[in-house]
Amino acid sequence: MSARVSPSNDATVLVFGPYNGDGVTELERRFTVRKLRERDLAELPEGERASIRAVAVAGHIPNAAIDALPNLEVIGHFGVGYDGVDAAHAASRGVAVTNTPDVLTDEVADTTLGLLLMTVRELGQAEAYARAGRWQAEGPYPLTRFSLRGKTVGIMGLGRIGLAIAKRLEAFGLAIAYHNRSRRSDVSYAYHDTLEGLAKAVDILVVAAPGGASTDKAVNAGILRALGPDGIFINIGRGSTVDEPALIDALRDGTIARAGLDVFADEPRIPADLLALPNVVVLPHVASASRDTRRAMGNLVADNLSAWFAGEPLPTPVPESEAAGLSRAKVS
Repeated sequence: MSARVSPSNDATVLVFGPYNGDGVTELERRFTVRKLRERDLAELPEGERASIRAVAVAGHIPNAAIDALPNLEVIGHFGVGYDGVDAAHAASRGVAVTNTPDVLTDEVADTTLGLLLMTVRELGQAEAYARAGRWQAEGPYPLTRFSLRGKTVGIMGLGRIGLAIAKRLEAFGLAIAYHNRSRRSDVSYAYHDTLEGLAKAVDILVVAAPGGASTDKAVNAGILRALGPDGIFINIGRGSTVDEPALIDALRDGTIARAGLDVFADEPRIPADLLALPNVVVLPHVASASRDTRRAMGNLVADNLSAWFAGEPLPTPVPESEAAGLSRAKVS
């Protein structure tokens, strides 16, 4: 499939399922937009499919849907992690894929520190204690078992977001270590070439890695044992990076001490066994969920699509698209 350049207002963009409201408004300002209520191409009549040249999606779009749009040129993914889009498959069909890095980095890093403090210092439980009148009736909230003082934090995935988290942790006076597929040359943090080695060396393990086959259930029972009975686990990456039943067992039997989670394996469903545990903090995947940040993400999706249809370089193509030479539309 060869892409052709034409003005943006000639392009029809399919919003594939639920999508940010401000993002839809921005797309409608620039393009002709066709919206699907669900992530199901059956809602789009066969006769309309040839008109679709771009897709905007927040989450998963199956390969079958990509294949069923004969004139599709570009997919704008609303989010930095794009494991819901098979970018290699899209590239094989000449379809570029973009994502939204950088604009959400600081928001996610800020939320990670908040989640870490909630988990270590039991701030949610302490607030509930005060609201219930127990401070007055029963006395001060019990001293927390843990503090951040003197702790070493390990980060799985020292990319844009992981590095922003590390910088904030440095300001808290904490030692930093990390595990990546390869060592970074621009940081002095301790590097561990295995995740197990990182888990053994730290008090707190933070997952900031993307989803996908390479990280699927990377945090398993063995990694949690390595983290140990005083260990604290934080996940703001993807729920798929964790063996969730193993995590529940580890929290239940004391293999690790506490966990703070913003992401889950089968969102929005959170296992009842996990919710029942007193030593876990759960958030409903809100790390980037401020209106300012989501608006910036939606604008970047639209900027990518606008650049494509203007024949300009894409602001944020994913690596698979760059490798396939799909970082700008080809004039036919």
